[in-house]
Amino acid sequence: MGVSKDMVESHRKFKAKHNLNFSLASDAETKTCESYSVWKRKNMYGHTHMGIERSIFLIDERGVMLAESRKVSVPGHVNDVAAAFRTL
Repeated sequence: MGVSKDMVESHRKFKAKHNLNFSLASDAETKTCESYSVWKRKNMYGHTHMGIERSIFLIDERGVMLAESRKVSVPGHVNDVAAAFRTL
């Protein structure tokens, strides 16, 4: 499942455009992001703002976190997820 602050309609369009086979959830109020400590102060071009630190959490069906990876970059993101699965 992917989680971001984007609205549900935005997720629906993004999922269709990229033919994703997993759920996308909206966390507009950042409650989930804050609970996973991924809502962070970021700095871009000398300006600070709050944003989501791209991260991967592998959670089993019982809700137990099996692995996590923080500060993930888009290039290689899929490889990071696959590597995390292989370690289980």
